[in-house]
Order: sequence, then C-alpha cells, then structure tokens
Amino acid sequence: MDEFGMGSSTETSAFGATRNPVNEEFVPGGSSGGSAAAIASGMVPLALGTDTGGSVRQPASFCGVVGLKCSYGRVSRHGLLSYASSLDTVGPMGTTVADVALLLRVIAGQCSFDGTSSPEPVPQYLEHLTAGSLRGRKLGLIDDTLGEGVDDEVRNLVESSAVVFRELGATVERVSIPNLAAATAAYYVLAPAEASANLARYDGIRYGSRASDTLSVGDLYTRTRAEGFGKEVKRRIMVGTFSLSSGYYQSFYLRAQRVRGLITQQFRELFDQGFDLLLSPVSPTTAFRLGEKLDDPVKMYLDDVMTIPASMAGLPSLSLPAGISSRSGLPIGLQITGRFLDEATVLQAGHLFEELCKKNCQG
Repeated sequence: MDEFGMGSSTETSAFGATRNPVNEEFVPGGSSGGSAAAIASGMVPLALGTDTGGSVRQPASFCGVVGLKCSYGRVSRHGLLSYASSLDTVGPMGTTVADVALLLRVIAGQCSFDGTSSPEPVPQYLEHLTAGSLRGRKLGLIDDTLGEGVDDEVRNLVESSAVVFRELGATVERVSIPNLAAATAAYYVLAPAEASANLARYDGIRYGSRASDTLSVGDLYTRTRAEGFGKEVKRRIMVGTFSLSSGYYQSFYLRAQRVRGLITQQFRELFDQGFDLLLSPVSPTTAFRLGEKLDDPVKMYLDDVMTIPASMAGLPSLSLPAGISSRSGLPIGLQITGRFLDEATVLQAGHLFEELCKKNCQG
C-alpha cells in the first residue's frame, strides 16, 4: 500500500510500486492497491483495505474487484495506523459482493478499544443479499459526477447501469449534489490537517524509528522525520500544519469543515426525499500508467473526486465492476452509496446488479 495510506496509485510504498494484474504497465490504484492486486491476481480470495477518501473503492475499480467503504464506525479502527481519524475506515474486498458481505459480517461491530465504533446490531449481510428485490426502490444517478473530465466510456457504462437497475424493478432519477465539486478541495485540507497531528508521534523518541549519530534532541527530531517519511507524507504533513497554523485556521480548516457539513446535509436531504441509493462512477477514468502522475500531486488527488464525498459524509459506498474499456481493456467500476449504516441495502443492490450482469453475459 502507499506509505501511511497516502496515495492513489500504490507507488509510494517502501517496498516499491505495485502493478495492476490486468495490465502490469498500469497502477492498481491506491492506497490499498496491494489488496486489490492480490485479489485480482488470484493470490487471495479476500482482503482488507483502509479507505479514507477512496482507498478501497478506487483500487477495486482499477483492478476489477469488489470493495466496500463501510459507514464510519461500522468497523473498529483499533490497530490501524491513524491517517485522518475522522475519515479512516476499514473495508472488505473480494471477487464478488457475496465475498465482501461474508467478510463484513466477521469484522463489523462495536469494539471496546474504539470509542467511535457503532453499537448498532450487525445484520446478517449474506442472508440479506437475496432477501427481496429492488422493486419499489428509488435510486439517484448523481449528475454532477458525469460531466466534464469524465471519460466517455466511464460515463456511458455508469448511465447504462441505470438501465440494469430498472430491469431489477427500481426507479432511477437524475439528482444533483450542488457542493460536490468543493469536496476534494475540502478533503485535502481536512485529511492532511489530521495527518499532521497523528504523525507528530513519529519523533524518534516516543514512537517509530530513530536516526543515528544525532548531535542534539532537535537534530534527532529533525533527522528522524526527514529520513523516515517519504515525499508524499512530508507534503501532506506540511499542508496540514499550514492549514492549522495561527492566521490560517479559520481561512482553511474551518471553511473546509463547513463544506463537509454542507455535503453531509445534501446527502441527507436526498435520502429524506426517498432515495434509497445513489449511483456514480468510482473514478473519472480507468487506471493510469505507472509513473504518469507521480510528479503531479494535483492530478493524482483529482482521481479521488468521485469517492471523497461519501467519505466526507461517513456513508457506506460500494465499488463493483461495471464493464471493461474497449480502448484499454481495463476495468471500469460503478459506485453505489447508501444511507448511514445501511450496508445491507448497498450490498443487496450490488449483488443483484452483479447477478443480472452475469446472466445477461451468459445469455
């Protein structure tokens, strides 16, 4: 995975870049690209990933597997190395929605070591997959995720998925989340701010590795962090420290928190209007080539534009294969987002979509 979960390509690991099993010239996505690549290559049937702004869903999309970002608090964060504590989630990944449902049932639930874990009962997700249908369900296709910057094939496949859901008995309407465009900018203020605080413990004295032959405490602290952190982690620590500093806290951090609140409210309003699920692409494009965006962090950050909103709102969101690009032969993912703690409905919709697609392919 990317160092400390900071990346969208799994190119910043201390062990070197991970390659996409579908085409080894391309990235597997990130930061949980290793988990997605292991499943896609047949090395393992199931894996876990961490999703802060899309790090389970985007690799799942790029590698053609299934990945779920759970509701915030549905799975304990105990044992994780914290990146952004108010956004971090643990999510299951597998080859089918049923695999993901099975693994989620095992890992979900309240944990005495994590005060943010939910006390709500954990449903029998696997049984719920086939308990009923989507008849009468109301789905929203998020119009704001299908505009400029989205690859034509991605847009067409996501719009075609609406036809599949109609075949399953659901109604699908186009909807809008007005502040969606501001989510990425707000995220890249909030997440680095939390990271700068969480990673302060890596000082060579209390926690983590330690630089050798240092001349003073200050030298120890400076060299340990300079030698221990990679380029992307340093970049995010600096951005986060800046946004929390005196004179900039209100201009950046508090504004970003307000944007987060607005996005959360706009999701809630759609669900209050009777929408059960929301559809969108997982990523604007298919996987990109190794090294293509490594030296342009802004381009890399924009790959999370579709996944960040659900993370900001703490909602469950599933990535599952929707088709293959005719140009590159790479997978394209569909994202299904549901109400808070309603993973059961999200997984059921994904399973029924998956089964109908298989049936149509066989036919």
